[in-house]
Amino acid sequence: MSLYSMQKFLYALNREPEVQRRYREGGAERDALLAGYDLVDEEREAIRDGDIGKLYVLGCNGQLLMHFAPLLGMPWADYLEAMREGVRKYGPVRAGIYAMTTSTEDKVAGV
Repeated sequence: MSLYSMQKFLYALNREPEVQRRYREGGAERDALLAGYDLVDEEREAIRDGDIGKLYVLGCNGQLLMHFAPLLGMPWADYLEAMREGVRKYGPVRAGIYAMTTSTEDKVAGV
């Protein structure tokens, strides 16, 4: 897993209009954009699909994700729920500053 590369991509996506354009275009253009980053398949798929919950579980910083969500057209409440759902669906946060050190139930309630 390449947490740094995922977060580097999201940082660029949140700030660079050309990266945003290529991501929004989807299809082959989105795939070509993501190919420029050192991502494993699970990470690439989560970014490609806009899976906020999976990205959260993979360890992406919430400050980056909270800017990615509006790009996806996701309202704030849905963004928060997507993180909770990610933990329910994929298990505890695996890496990064949100790595879970207590039970999943405790963290889901606190997200």
